[in-house]
Amino acid sequence: MAHQSDLIAQDIHAYLKAQEEKSMLRFITCGSVDDGKSTLIGRLLWDSKMIFEDQLASLEADSKKVGTQGENIDYALLLDGLQAEREQGITIDVAYRFFSTDKRKFIVADTPGHEQYTRNMVTGASTAGVAVILIDARKGVLTQSKRHSYLVSLVGIRHVVLAVNKMDLVDYDEQVFADICKEYSAFATDLGFDTITPIPLSALEGDNVIQLSDRTPWYTGPTLISYLETVQIADVGNDKPFRMPVQWVNRPDLDFRGFSGTIASGTVRPGDEIIVPGSGQSSCVSRIVTFDGDLDAAGAGQAVTLTLTDEIDISRGDLLSDAQQRPEHADQFETHLVWMHEEPLLPGRSYLLKTGATTVPVQVTTLKHKINVNTLQQEPGKSLALNEVGICNLSLSKAISCDPYQQNRATGNFILIDRFTNATVGAGMINFALRRATNIHWQAMTIDKNARAELKGQKSRVLWFTGLSGAGKSTIANLVEKKLHSIGKHTYTLDGDNVRHGLNRDLGFTDVDRVENIRRVAETAKLMADAGLIVLVSFISPFKSERQLARDLLEPGEFVEVFVDTPLTICEERDVKGLYKKARAGELKNFTGVDSVYEIPENPEIVVKGGEHPAEQLAEDIVRKLWGITVPL
Repeated sequence: MAHQSDLIAQDIHAYLKAQEEKSMLRFITCGSVDDGKSTLIGRLLWDSKMIFEDQLASLEADSKKVGTQGENIDYALLLDGLQAEREQGITIDVAYRFFSTDKRKFIVADTPGHEQYTRNMVTGASTAGVAVILIDARKGVLTQSKRHSYLVSLVGIRHVVLAVNKMDLVDYDEQVFADICKEYSAFATDLGFDTITPIPLSALEGDNVIQLSDRTPWYTGPTLISYLETVQIADVGNDKPFRMPVQWVNRPDLDFRGFSGTIASGTVRPGDEIIVPGSGQSSCVSRIVTFDGDLDAAGAGQAVTLTLTDEIDISRGDLLSDAQQRPEHADQFETHLVWMHEEPLLPGRSYLLKTGATTVPVQVTTLKHKINVNTLQQEPGKSLALNEVGICNLSLSKAISCDPYQQNRATGNFILIDRFTNATVGAGMINFALRRATNIHWQAMTIDKNARAELKGQKSRVLWFTGLSGAGKSTIANLVEKKLHSIGKHTYTLDGDNVRHGLNRDLGFTDVDRVENIRRVAETAKLMADAGLIVLVSFISPFKSERQLARDLLEPGEFVEVFVDTPLTICEERDVKGLYKKARAGELKNFTGVDSVYEIPENPEIVVKGGEHPAEQLAEDIVRKLWGITVPL
């Protein structure tokens, strides 16, 4: 590496000691496409001498091969590491780089400028303390500049550098710089930044990056590097109440029981009282154990094992907290949600929410509104598409402990995960717990489901018939109910068309409405099963996520998925309602099997071939399999 300090060669231990004592600043660069983000960071790395000799040789060769600066060094190539990035001349992924000066160490995230990679930008901003927002001096404040500024504000960054780049291409015109600063300040008034520091730059030429440029004599502020070296960022960890998610209950032997995790915020000392908000149990810290021995105190970012003076119930996922400054503990929250997947958000669908070491099933119960991040205006909507931001209410399967994001970034963030693909589909920030949720409790009933079913001489069950339109679901379900009724079983059928005349008459056939349609029916089926009934549900129910939601509402063995496997060609031939004909003619949108997907069940309890056998035989097969009897009609 090109030596940044002579100590590296003379006294490596002294150099490492000096590095250890420096403070660390994480910052992010963002802005529109071609504003010069990668070039700026490449310049910082070059001028700070944080480049290995082989990197230097590769950079010189690549600059001539794929660079954009002729025979000169293309600093952006230090960051655009993906082959696709070099071919297109853009940043796609988030590139993290480390460099240091005599005063400070830095980790910088170079984030994409294209709108379709906004999710990557949110990822890079989530841990940063400063945002460097680049503006091309020729173009001024663009839509994407506003988008990134809003997202930077959303994730809690309070210090912004307005880096007006490419001043060399506007002849270092002071008025151009002043106009951009005025326009940006007017836009950012309501974003809640503590400081906005404008700096005129030329990343390519190096003006005002490391040293003040004589080409901008009218500018008297700091250079970019001097600002980054001196900006004071509030300690977002140790000045907050103590929080530590438990990642592992440490039991190496019968005499030791400790709780291991990384402290998210605050400090802890032996003798401090801590509490588990979920159970309300409290105790005092006995020891702070580490590999190198016990500590007298530990703070944010340290991985430790705590032992307590009392034996209380603590498991992985619990949040140990300051007993006097407790977090929120609830199962419903209002949140900001950034959608990060090509498949849109479907309110009512079950996802997994992960925060800290806790993972719980969750539903977006309400999309209150979307936020147009270009104008900051609220907009109505039923769903969120890739990169969109909305205010949402979440309902969790159980209460969790957390803080509002604006109070504690470490314990107020979460991600949403698709339950089938395990893909991260959303990232969010908790605004506050919904207090109404704490006023609702389960009312204990003397007569339970088993008692009701026993009185009827049967066991509660939900037979969930799924398949394409025209597969024969309703016909088969009706015959099964007739057979059960004839032998004295207590039943009820929930049919897709019938339910849409009443309970679900307000719903259409978009994916969002289909999800809500099945959610309501699943909850209704659960209530009927609780009444001791055998419930037959006949719905297309095209999405496996919602069929799984219905299954999860019931006890093991109560949900029986019956897949009426009738080929699409046969369903179209039947076309009793003429719906396929309309769909093929473009007169009926969002029709399952034509222009809306049907997700085939993976492990149904029963599969019947609707195109191979008459409905009477299929119904008889179902009754025989589930009840072990043959019931002719």
